[in-house]
Amino acid sequence: MHHKAVRYVNRTTAAAATTLAATATSVAAAALAASIILSPAPDASARMDGVHTDLARAVELNQVTPEQAARFEARLAGRILGEA
Repeated sequence: MHHKAVRYVNRTTAAAATTLAATATSVAAAALAASIILSPAPDASARMDGVHTDLARAVELNQVTPEQAARFEARLAGRILGEA
């Protein structure tokens, strides 16, 4: 095969492989986004359970005081559960 022909085949093959990899990555990202969007949202009580668990862990790690955690949890409960 002529040298220029070999270079052409190598370049086009590499370009095709790059395009295929980019397409596969885009498809995977779209599938992940769709699964997140279409998955059911957790109900309010499950969300509050998670908030409570996370804040209890933050208190254990001395990242926040128990008082700060309680105030923050109450504020989030108002927003998540629709309380005043």
